[in-house]
Amino acid sequence: MKILTREDLHDILLGAALVGTGGGGSLEEGIEIIDKALDDGCQFLLAEWNDINDDELVVTPYGCGSISPFTKEQQKKYDSLPKIKARPEVVAVNSLEDYLGAEIQGIVATELGGFNTAVALNAAARLNKPIVDGDPAGRSVPCLQHSTYYLNDINIAPMSIANIFGDKLILTDVVNDERAEALVRSAAVASFNLVGVVDHVAEWKIIKDVLIKNTITMCLNIGKTARKARNNNKNIAYAIADEFNGYVIFEGVVREANWEDKNGFTFGNIYIDGKDKFEGSNMRIWFQNEHIVSWKDEKVYITVPDSINIVSNDENMPLLNPNARVGQSVTVFAFKSFDKWRTKKGIEVFGPKFFGFDIEYKKIEDIFEQ
Repeated sequence: MKILTREDLHDILLGAALVGTGGGGSLEEGIEIIDKALDDGCQFLLAEWNDINDDELVVTPYGCGSISPFTKEQQKKYDSLPKIKARPEVVAVNSLEDYLGAEIQGIVATELGGFNTAVALNAAARLNKPIVDGDPAGRSVPCLQHSTYYLNDINIAPMSIANIFGDKLILTDVVNDERAEALVRSAAVASFNLVGVVDHVAEWKIIKDVLIKNTITMCLNIGKTARKARNNNKNIAYAIADEFNGYVIFEGVVREANWEDKNGFTFGNIYIDGKDKFEGSNMRIWFQNEHIVSWKDEKVYITVPDSINIVSNDENMPLLNPNARVGQSVTVFAFKSFDKWRTKKGIEVFGPKFFGFDIEYKKIEDIFEQ
């Protein structure tokens, strides 16, 4: 196993935020969580595939919620409730172990993102368990069924849900992942927009061939490349695209940005007017938590499952939703999706049509080869 240093962890979270397609939660909060655990003396271990035995149990912890602000009445109710010191996803892992009567031996990040990858890392370190070098998404995703677990019919239940007030729930079974999504979102709404969740408990021999391998190391390498590019005043979008076979698909200035919080999701659009070599062109990006569909000059361009990512040029840092602002200079870069998402079932559950668009998915490399 590899012991992760503070620099490693910061690079991992920066890389995760950069490939998180606008979602995955706040990078700043993620770094705060990790720094607090390090300051408390926690050790972070990264497990390779052979470091976990086939009969050992692994689980996937994450945070689920929305960014909807509290009303004055909600804030009053929130302030009146007791709070626990432990993060809810850590509590949820302990609660699931109690229910199972068995010890969890490994932690899997639910997705790649500045906050949710940090949540998994923190849970692993706080509970003295390793985090696995892989995940079931290869990016950040909006719904629970957007995972390679779902593609391979791995049961999401039993699930453990906890919040910062000390409430704990065990879902012994659910009808399907869509129902799990609805139930977890409802719990988050009832918990002032945030719950810790643990799901997909299974033996390693069942999980290991389902996950996308080496994605934590991928984030580490991307984050390291971005950090060095920033130190050299180089646009990190170009540096990452060059180093990791990505595509810079647009650069310009945000002309309009709008969003709304609905049913626990953040929906919105970002409109960008091109500059430099993209002068005279425009781009629109629609997101549901994460960037889903883009249009260039009013024509459909890059879509899920390929990943669309944005860098704020002024800060030279990832731009996460819904933080785009009018007048902001940005660079948009993209990666082709992992092969697991390009299967028939993968495109059905995570292609444009899933989100209500009458659009056929076209591979990014095919678009650029035209």
